[in-house]
Amino acid sequence: MDFAGKVVAVTGGSRGVGRGVVEAFLDAGAEVEFCGRAEPETLPARDGRTASFRPVDVRDAAQNQAWIDGIAERRGRLDVLVNNVGGSPFGRFEAGSPRYFQAITEINFLSAAVATRAAFEPLRAHRGSVINITSISARRPSPGTAVYGAAKAALESLTRSLAVEWAPEIRVNAVSSGLVHTESAVDHYGTPEQYAEIARTIPRGRLASPQELGAVCVMLASPFSAHITGAIVPVDGGGEWPAFLTHTPNADIVQQADRLDITEGNPS
Repeated sequence: MDFAGKVVAVTGGSRGVGRGVVEAFLDAGAEVEFCGRAEPETLPARDGRTASFRPVDVRDAAQNQAWIDGIAERRGRLDVLVNNVGGSPFGRFEAGSPRYFQAITEINFLSAAVATRAAFEPLRAHRGSVINITSISARRPSPGTAVYGAAKAALESLTRSLAVEWAPEIRVNAVSSGLVHTESAVDHYGTPEQYAEIARTIPRGRLASPQELGAVCVMLASPFSAHITGAIVPVDGGGEWPAFLTHTPNADIVQQADRLDITEGNPS
């Protein structure tokens, strides 16, 4: 997949999944611009092309618009927008304040809606595409991050609606992320022992890598996906083992995960 001459914008590309997306498009030959709260120590680069960073508060419509307009002016085009920024701390729902609910919704849903609206004209001019990074939390119970899951569900709904509203000029898809091995994974998944136990709940026996999510984004933005729009593509290693199986005579099926290679990023 050759993205030479194409321009890609990624929100929240400094680390984690966003960094994987930036690197994947650089590997494919694209010119990449990304934004975030703070510039990373090193900027991703490939074959003489270095990704360009801008500090942007993606919740602010004016900053979003200025960032997108700046890309279109400097580069002369915009072909792909990846709305990656998001996240949420753990906490019980009843302990959350209305302002907390608003903040989680702004970062995980409204920021993507605002950026997508800002990118409409340059994307339409080159029949580009939008890719939203969502989460399995949009489709399954997410105790401790209930508002996050609801916001990601809203983003998936927006994906499907805009895919119809903006067809045939702009394609809109989403990548639904399962558990991912990132720099902050230890904050969510605990000790190496706990991490290994969590990995065994996934049929593939490991967490995804940011690079794997990036590769799916490249695929969705490529001509190979020219007739795909409104899709929610799961990258979750098969989801999660049904818990009831551990209490049945077929529990040995679940134990097969113990024999799998859970090395981060192993594509086997």
